[in-house]
Amino acid sequence: MVYGAGFQSGGAPVKESLLQAFVTLFVVIDPIGQIPTFVALTRTHSEEERRRIALRGVLIAAVVLFAFAFAGDWLLRALGISMAALKVAGGALLFLLAMDMVFALETGIRTATGAEKQEAEQRRDISVFPLAIPLIAGPGAFTSVALLMGRYRDDTSMVAAVLAVLAVVLALSLLSLLLATRAQKLLGITGANVIGRVLGILLSALAVQFVLDGLREAGLFA
Repeated sequence: MVYGAGFQSGGAPVKESLLQAFVTLFVVIDPIGQIPTFVALTRTHSEEERRRIALRGVLIAAVVLFAFAFAGDWLLRALGISMAALKVAGGALLFLLAMDMVFALETGIRTATGAEKQEAEQRRDISVFPLAIPLIAGPGAFTSVALLMGRYRDDTSMVAAVLAVLAVVLALSLLSLLLATRAQKLLGITGANVIGRVLGILLSALAVQFVLDGLREAGLFA
């Protein structure tokens, strides 16, 4: 199946593509995976402070990601980067991220590094760093937004739909942070890792599809 190949033909392909966009953004932004880190970094904060940090962090991440959604295509054109090249490179990056999720690694692709976490523990306000960037708006999120916006840039309605999907995923991220303490008790580290592994498998397949689409657009195979 070639993604984005059926938008002009009825509701089913559109729903399928929106589902693909949702799965990609949900897995990459990873609202569930943010819970253990958020709980660890805010363990000395009051509930009111946690709510304020969560809200501010998600709002900052939203501003950054939406700004990149609108400016990303212009930036790629200015740098002379083709959509085919972005799909191949972006797919490779997302595949590495998926491997992190499958093997429950912390390499800095989707989470803060050990040094970054250590620095964050000395901050009272972690809403900008590391919560907004890189936990929510990390390399994978930027790549996914650029790929999705580039894929649908000639279809205004689909661009609006992708932005709406992004808003929904960010809202889910906020909800997970607001409920982080209770969710952590319910899931535990093992439960969060199990969910992450399942989502990582889905992301790996989507990443490979991005690479195949990029190679096809580059004319390397039919």
